[in-house]
Amino acid sequence: MRIACVQCEPEYLEPEANRSKTDALLDDLDADLVVLPELLPSGYFFRSEADVASVVEDERGPTTAWLHDWAQQLDAVLVAGYPEKDGDALYNSAAIVGPSGLIDTYRKVHLFNEEKRWFEPGDNGFPVHTITTSSGTTYRLGVMICFDWYFPEAARTLALQGADVIAHPSNLVLPHCPNSMPIRARENHVFTITANRYGSETSGDETLDFIGQSSVCDPNGDVLYRGKDEGDEVFTTTIRPHEARNRRINKYNDIFADRRPDMYNLTSD
Repeated sequence: MRIACVQCEPEYLEPEANRSKTDALLDDLDADLVVLPELLPSGYFFRSEADVASVVEDERGPTTAWLHDWAQQLDAVLVAGYPEKDGDALYNSAAIVGPSGLIDTYRKVHLFNEEKRWFEPGDNGFPVHTITTSSGTTYRLGVMICFDWYFPEAARTLALQGADVIAHPSNLVLPHCPNSMPIRARENHVFTITANRYGSETSGDETLDFIGQSSVCDPNGDVLYRGKDEGDEVFTTTIRPHEARNRRINKYNDIFADRRPDMYNLTSD
């Protein structure tokens, strides 16, 4: 199957412009799975509740509709982050959209820094979905968002449910993730696709610089792609999802069968 990792620079509070700019990156793309950054339509570094309120949308709002249009055009599944409103609750979410429409919405579990001012932590866990491409390849897709990577339990939970591929929309500002994702891929024997943004945003006297360096890793932890610090990029490659399903290290060791949950209980004197 063909996968695509999209790196771009969303503008702050410009959802229509951001979707329009991304159109040019998606045009004529040959991929079965496309991963885009976190909070793609809105930008990231919110300055006020009013700013957040101006861009939140429900899970069947304009961004999901736009993703559906592209999913139909490309005959692909797209994963992209957006600010979600569900009743009175706001979430940092990612829509998973295929040619037939919305598959699911993942809500970021581990909120980073000032995200805690605006969003509730995710409440729907780490679901995994079985998807079949137009050519008949079946794969199991899990999603985590940006800072979720910092918690090994996130990727492990997805892998234990059978994920072959982890889509990872991101707005990374810390420098550690690009060197850590090969470990997440290797320790869980999965493909990972980290679609990050670049550029900077300012709130008050503080500026966040986003690091770019989007990446794709294979189940051996090998880096198939590492993006530049700056600039729009679209990386595509072919992967074989079944390669993630053999969790054996050698004749005697299997990374999941050898787990010892009975020994992992926390104890104290």
